[in-house]
Amino acid sequence: MTASILVPTTGQWSEVANYAVLANELGYDSINCSHSRARDSFTTLAALASVAPRVRLATAVAPIYHRSPASMAQTAATVDDLSGGRFRLGLGTGHRITMAQWHGAEIGRPLAEMREYVGVVRALWAGRDATDGTRWRSEFGFVDFAPRQGIPVYLAALSRGMIRLAAEIADGIVLWACPPSYIRDVVVREIGEVRRGAGLDLADFDVLAAVPSAVTDDVDSAVRGIRAELHRYFGLPFYRAMFKAAGYADDVAAFDAAAGGWTAQLNAISERLVLDSCAIGDSQTISQVLQRYRQAGAANPMITQIWGTDFEPTLVAAAEHKTTAPAAHP
Repeated sequence: MTASILVPTTGQWSEVANYAVLANELGYDSINCSHSRARDSFTTLAALASVAPRVRLATAVAPIYHRSPASMAQTAATVDDLSGGRFRLGLGTGHRITMAQWHGAEIGRPLAEMREYVGVVRALWAGRDATDGTRWRSEFGFVDFAPRQGIPVYLAALSRGMIRLAAEIADGIVLWACPPSYIRDVVVREIGEVRRGAGLDLADFDVLAAVPSAVTDDVDSAVRGIRAELHRYFGLPFYRAMFKAAGYADDVAAFDAAAGGWTAQLNAISERLVLDSCAIGDSQTISQVLQRYRQAGAANPMITQIWGTDFEPTLVAAAEHKTTAPAAHP
């Protein structure tokens, strides 16, 4: 089995730590933390390194506009060192509105700026200056500390352009709220085209896809929970474009038509989309949905908690189903 989990950075610390301990015991591939409005993801992962000594640790994802490349390189290298070389750096651009309101940062040309940012971070890890950039430059240098070479870098991507950039310069891709159809028809095809064209090994590239999951008898309650979580994404341009491309343009149109009505907007997010993208129900349903993601090309599904549901039995159930269909190659 290859599967990962997203550990929430909210709630009681004892609960967060217990999820990490369980993931470590169950043999999950990686523990991931999103970087949002709760605990800092890097600090959280550094603390979890001691309670989960075997599993890999990763940001999923950290926006590039909230830290300079030098700060990002230093922070990532520190967490990697503290965890004994188990860290993976997941990066994303974030969204224009959140980067502006939270960090006072302006997103200019996302593709060019991401390419440049990753180049600077890797140069600093290797002990080189990076002074030729348009947006990002640094002469930072580590003193009496040598970062591990080859710290993996994954990129969060939704658009074809960012997917192709990830396939070219990164070690993997992180997908959020992407139905299996979009992974199969867009993500995997774009990755395969780029990797083959560049002579890069497809086996060296990881597709990590978030799968909101819940083992529960109350499917309706879980559906309401994930609708509430998806609500904000239906207002973000990158996600709106992805949902349309995945075959859910009617959901986006219905959401817009219900503007100003919270309940109506939630109901506009169809049950078809929810049940296509999420693993909700009994243990066998969890297995079937994870298999569907793997068949679509996401060989490393990332189990995420659905609001209002119990995460621990979900993690146990997902880990029990180790026999799965092989993933499609990009």
